[in-house]
Amino acid sequence: MTIATEQRYTSFAEFYPYYLQEHSNSTCRRLHFAGTTLVLMIIAYVVATGTFALLFTLPLVGYGFAWVGHFFFEHNKPATFRYPRWSLMGDFVMFKDMLTGRVPF
Repeated sequence: MTIATEQRYTSFAEFYPYYLQEHSNSTCRRLHFAGTTLVLMIIAYVVATGTFALLFTLPLVGYGFAWVGHFFFEHNKPATFRYPRWSLMGDFVMFKDMLTGRVPF
């Protein structure tokens, strides 16, 4: 019996190509982009108005859009489940890379 070994990443630089591979579906990437945009808008609104109660919506908005993309379009498990910190970092790097044209919409 062969036991599959799970890839363990030791740096974000190693992880990010895997993260992009897990986001090959354009609808999934667009949903990530929409969720991240809304998260940044909520943060800006909270800072401008002091409405700190809205901070509880950040994970709902950010993960909600992303998980819809994974479960219904990408058909895979979000990287967040195995790599929560690097997945969050990857989302913001992918957002920047989409804005700059490095990653297609």
